[in-house]
Amino acid sequence: MFSHYLLQMVQQMLADMAIKIEASRCLVNNTMRMMDQGSLVQKEGSITKTFVSDCAQEVTSNAVQIFGGYGYSKEYPVEKLMRDCKVFQIFEGANQVQRMTIANVLKKEYK
Repeated sequence: MFSHYLLQMVQQMLADMAIKIEASRCLVNNTMRMMDQGSLVQKEGSITKTFVSDCAQEVTSNAVQIFGGYGYSKEYPVEKLMRDCKVFQIFEGANQVQRMTIANVLKKEYK
């Protein structure tokens, strides 16, 4: 009985991970399309960078959780993916800075 609930919890985690990955793809595609059209994407770029990097960190953290103790083992690539994803929240402007950029653009837009 317990294993049935465990399987359902893992399935739910995987579904949530897929939702975040697909939403990230949509944001990236939308921002890239806007850039291709010559639009200024300061706000959209910051939103995309922040959302996608936060999702990547959450998804890889959940993957490590699903793997259990093996998630920290160098034998499985999920360990390296989790370490690598953290840097995306930091470089090219930390996500806290990106949030300030978004807020400043919103302030100008809704003045």
